[in-house]
Amino acid sequence: MTIWEGLLLGLLQGLTEFLPISSSGHLVLGEHLLGLRTDGITFEIMVHFGTTLSVLTYFGRDLWAMLRGALRWLLNGDARRVPGPEVQAARWIGYIALATIPSALVGLGFRDAVEAAFANPRLVAGMLLVTGTLLLLTKLRQTPGTSLSAWRALLVGLAQAAAITPGISRSGATVAMALYLGVERETAARFSFLLLLPVVLGATLLEVPRLGSESAPWGPVLVGTAAAYLSGLLAIYTLLAAIRRGRLEIFAGYCYLVGLLGLIAL
Repeated sequence: MTIWEGLLLGLLQGLTEFLPISSSGHLVLGEHLLGLRTDGITFEIMVHFGTTLSVLTYFGRDLWAMLRGALRWLLNGDARRVPGPEVQAARWIGYIALATIPSALVGLGFRDAVEAAFANPRLVAGMLLVTGTLLLLTKLRQTPGTSLSAWRALLVGLAQAAAITPGISRSGATVAMALYLGVERETAARFSFLLLLPVVLGATLLEVPRLGSESAPWGPVLVGTAAAYLSGLLAIYTLLAAIRRGRLEIFAGYCYLVGLLGLIAL
């Protein structure tokens, strides 16, 4: 892998990880149609680390306040009895934990089936059409304003579990589900991004034991990681702006285009 290839793949990873256009779908179609290769597990782990850092950079203050509030709730009996920010912080951590369970069960229980799906580019192209439809249907819910709850968080988690299928966008599925359920736009976006952290960190930790199994060209790896971090930040800003304005359909058109072209080419 060259420096330029590392840069290109890092940019693609950062942009497609957060924009609702399916990073896994682009990876599969890119490998089959363009001959792109991530060149080993080391590169994959590091670019995912870069996109995780972009989430921590953007939402780090929110995440720290949430963890601090939940700790106060746990240690302070008065905070548990009186509704306040500590109670809300503890609820959000509980919602994230609850919503993560479906993805963990699918990822561990159906790993072979998921890996087989990555070898089927026609399936991936078809799932991009499904992603486009999910995004387009958000136009039917123009004025969401409901708060998050346990059962809504669980349904968003089920949508995230379904997005393990390559071609289904994780961010698109989770944000769309939250909007379908009437969750306020800003809350839906924030929950979707925070929900990514345990999934990506868990998947990365499973692959860490394989990190030393190859000799990786660290120049392209570091360039790709930095590119994934910076493009990930750009993608977060872009998606949040689209969600606030209720304009997810612009990504639906892109998913339809890529999905149809993929089906025609394959």
